[in-house]
Amino acid sequence: MHEAEKSRQGPKIDRNKYAASLAKLDSIFRDISDSVNEVSKWRCPYKNVEDRCTAKFGCRNQDINVPEDELFICLGSDNLDYRTAWEN
Repeated sequence: MHEAEKSRQGPKIDRNKYAASLAKLDSIFRDISDSVNEVSKWRCPYKNVEDRCTAKFGCRNQDINVPEDELFICLGSDNLDYRTAWEN
């Protein structure tokens, strides 16, 4: 093999480290997904961390009395179960 071909191949990959990295990433994303699934049982998906509504449609829980360039304030109760909106 010529020197130019060797340089194009890049560094050798340790398959065990690669597999361990993938397993760690999988675990991280599973934890995130589990948290999202739990929160989705009681929190509106359009309500951001600042209790602002990101929906692009009207909602009875929107306080529209905000400056023109701000998102509406979400007045919705977090005691609701929103899952039925997505279940068949």
